[in-house]
Amino acid sequence: MAGWCVVGFLVAVLGSSIANPRVTFPENILRSQNRIVSGWEAEEGQFPYQISLRMVNLDGRVNGCGGTIIHPEWGLTAAHCTATRVTIVIRAGTVNLTRPESIFETTTYYNHPQYIEALQSVVQPHDIGLLKFNRVLQFTDRIQPVRLQSSFDANKDYSDVRLQASGWGRTWTSGESPENLNWVYLRGVSNAFCRGLYGSIVIDSTICASGYNVTSQSTCQGDSGGPLLVEDVDGQLTQIGISSFVSGTGCHTDFPAGFIRTGPYHEWISEVTGLNFDVQVEPTTTTVGIDTTTADSETTTAEPEPTTVSENEPTTVSEPEPTTVSEPEPTTVSESEPETEPEVTEAPSKYFFWFKF
Repeated sequence: MAGWCVVGFLVAVLGSSIANPRVTFPENILRSQNRIVSGWEAEEGQFPYQISLRMVNLDGRVNGCGGTIIHPEWGLTAAHCTATRVTIVIRAGTVNLTRPESIFETTTYYNHPQYIEALQSVVQPHDIGLLKFNRVLQFTDRIQPVRLQSSFDANKDYSDVRLQASGWGRTWTSGESPENLNWVYLRGVSNAFCRGLYGSIVIDSTICASGYNVTSQSTCQGDSGGPLLVEDVDGQLTQIGISSFVSGTGCHTDFPAGFIRTGPYHEWISEVTGLNFDVQVEPTTTTVGIDTTTADSETTTAEPEPTTVSENEPTTVSEPEPTTVSEPEPTTVSESEPETEPEVTEAPSKYFFWFKF
C-alpha cells in the first residue's frame, strides 16, 4: 500500500543517539507518557471551538479524541477517531469535561473517501473526518466555530513558526484522562525534514510540529483529532491542522508529531456539507489620514474603511449518504484527577494569547 505506514514502521534515524522512530497513533503510546505534554491548563472561553469526543466501539470499548466546531451543525476531527464507531458522545462549551455547556450523541460521520476504515490500525494520509451534529448548536462566548486554513495557504511552509495545539490528552502519571483542557506551544517543521524521518506517510497535505522551547512539548494519547493553530495575518487564530500521528518512540522525544492540513480538503468539505469554509484571510492594516493645510486650500486624505472578510453564502449541494448505525446506550467514562504533574515551562501571561473568535 504505497503511501501508508503501518504501526511499527521503521523510518530514518535522526542523529546517532536516537533509535529509529515508528509512526503510530497517539492512542498507542504507553500510559506513562500520555498527555498533551509540557503545556498549561486552558481558561474558560480560550478555545471555544474545542470539543471532546468519546467513541464507543463495536466491542463496547470507549476511546477519547478531540475535535473542533466549524459550523452549528458540523464538527471536524481525525478519521481514525470515528472509523467503525457505534456512537460518539460530544461535549462542547467547556474546558472542564464535568461541566459542558452542551453534551449530545451522534452516529453520523463522513470520513475522507481516500481513508480506508477497514485499515483503521494503519496510519494513513487523508486522516480527516466530518461529524454531523444531531442538533443545531447555539453559539455563546464558550461555543464558537474555528476558522479553517484557506486553500490559498494549503501548502504554506510553517517552518519555525510558533503554533498551538490543545486537547484532553491523558495525564502524565496515572494514565487517566484529565478533566481540564490543556494547550501547548509547538514549532512548525518542514515537510522535507518530517518526510526524512517518517517516509512516505508524510505527503503534501501533512504538517509536522515539534516542541517550541521544551523538548517534551507535544500532543499525545487522547489528543488525536484536536486542532493545530496558527496566529494568522489578521491576528486571529486559524486551524491549519488535525492531530493524526506521533513517533512510536514516545511523545517526549525530539521527533515531531504529524497533523493533517485543513486547506487541501475544502472541495471535499463543501461536497459533504454544502457549505463554503474557504475564506482567504486579509491582513489587518490601518491607514493614517494626512492633513495638509495651505493658505489657499485644505487637502485631507481620509482614512479608508477597514477591510472585513465576509462569509460566502453556503452553496447547497447534495450530501452523500452518511455512515449511520444504531445508537446504543451511551457508555460513561470515569475520569479522575491527575495525581501529580511534572514541572513544565511557566505559562505565559493569559493576556498574551487572547484573541477574538
